[in-house]
Amino acid sequence: MTSAFTRRSVLGATALGVAGLRPLGGVLQALAAETDSVTIGWPQDVPSWDPNQRFVPDAQSIFKMVFDQPLDQDPKLKLIPNVVKSWELAADGKSMPVELRDDVVFHNGDKMTTADFRYTFFERIKAGHKVDIANSWRKVTDIEIVSPTKAVMLFDSPAPTAPQWLSFLGSFVVPKDYMEKVGVDAFRDKPVGSGPYRIAEYALNSRIVLERNETYWGPKPKLRRVTFEIIKDPSARVAAVQSGQVDLTVSVPVREVQRLKNEPNLAGELNPITRVILLQVRNDLGFADPNVRLAAHHAIDKKALSQAFYGGAAVPLSVMATPGTAAYLPDYNFAYDPELAKQLLAKSGYSADKPAKFNFASTNGNFPSDYDIARAIAQMWKKVGIEAELEVIEYAKYFELNRGAKLPEATLYSWDNATGDPEIFSGYLLNPKMPFSAWKGMEVGQRALDLFNVANYDERIAGYKALNKDSVESGASIPLLQSVQTLVRKKNLSYTQYGNGWVRADSMSWS
Repeated sequence: MTSAFTRRSVLGATALGVAGLRPLGGVLQALAAETDSVTIGWPQDVPSWDPNQRFVPDAQSIFKMVFDQPLDQDPKLKLIPNVVKSWELAADGKSMPVELRDDVVFHNGDKMTTADFRYTFFERIKAGHKVDIANSWRKVTDIEIVSPTKAVMLFDSPAPTAPQWLSFLGSFVVPKDYMEKVGVDAFRDKPVGSGPYRIAEYALNSRIVLERNETYWGPKPKLRRVTFEIIKDPSARVAAVQSGQVDLTVSVPVREVQRLKNEPNLAGELNPITRVILLQVRNDLGFADPNVRLAAHHAIDKKALSQAFYGGAAVPLSVMATPGTAAYLPDYNFAYDPELAKQLLAKSGYSADKPAKFNFASTNGNFPSDYDIARAIAQMWKKVGIEAELEVIEYAKYFELNRGAKLPEATLYSWDNATGDPEIFSGYLLNPKMPFSAWKGMEVGQRALDLFNVANYDERIAGYKALNKDSVESGASIPLLQSVQTLVRKKNLSYTQYGNGWVRADSMSWS
């Protein structure tokens, strides 16, 4: 930014002579505004301004600016204190004392206490509010308040991932008094959080403008103003960052990252993150036959997909876990074998002349090259005797269909797991009691259900490692690639890179 300032100063002084002091002041003001704000091109709006309501991974980076989660994660995904400064899960996993900071204040001036914590994670659920945290915190039987800063979470069965869930998806503390006073609907219209930014302006599916919270309890963000421009079309996001309309954007095609990083003022990144690109599969309809499911998996050349759509940066996966996470199996390989796929189909009476048929869904623009990957998979299937009817669905429609158990036999999706814990990979994908699971078969599902109640860490991880392998070999799980976050930014804009793909405006600064 120094060179830009010098260039502008010289131009201003040269053009206006002795009157140059006034233009120079204008330059300084413009420069201050530029270095005090950022505009981000974002693929999706928030589902609503009730942060507990819907689990939408791409909303995390926005919600975390306005609201606080009890715990946080560092860039390497280690759990760290946040508004909860200490916690200790009991050995049996059935209780967890927590202690809150005593200096956290909501944007309306109310002080955060354990009453707000209890309201968020127990009272809202008990009252029947339609919030997704009712699933993640379904084991909570009570939260005993010991003092304004100390409480004990009580569970009806072991809750081994309770600490992780305090930093994940919809687990944001909301203000009890304010929400009860105005009601849930009014809260969505005028939300109050305790995060590093306040909402200054909001236009549905268009723009979110945040202003720095000057009374924030934690480190103050360097940028005063953050604008999220909601741009759903990937090509439009590319145009926006190339033209300078936005300073940073994500989820653009890899080929565009490669092209734009050659621009003198732009940087392009391909960052592997703890998301898995997979096929969510049913256990009925055209996928009732395990031979068809296994054939569909063996027919997919994952290495070719990675090379074609991610420049080889996306790691092919054989199990539902990313490299470096607890239940990953580095020595296990599920083979790409189109001949074996044909043999499995033949066992069930299918061939190129009599193909197996089922429906297949994909988003278009939700993650990099999603629809192109789906089309490539459909072509791979066609070569072995599978005819898939490919349908494009909107991101919001995916959630509606999944919760209603109406997804087709196979759905291409990028599954988020900011924690890396295997429960939030295979556990949630294969637990038939969960609304997030397309798979409803109990032969695999019961094993997932049982692991939710294992408190011992080593036993739990060993169980998930076995489940990961067995679910793939029974055709209940079809992982494809470790997801890669594509990001383009101005070179002089820095930010902290997180292993889970969070793009946090409170970590950004200009140089």
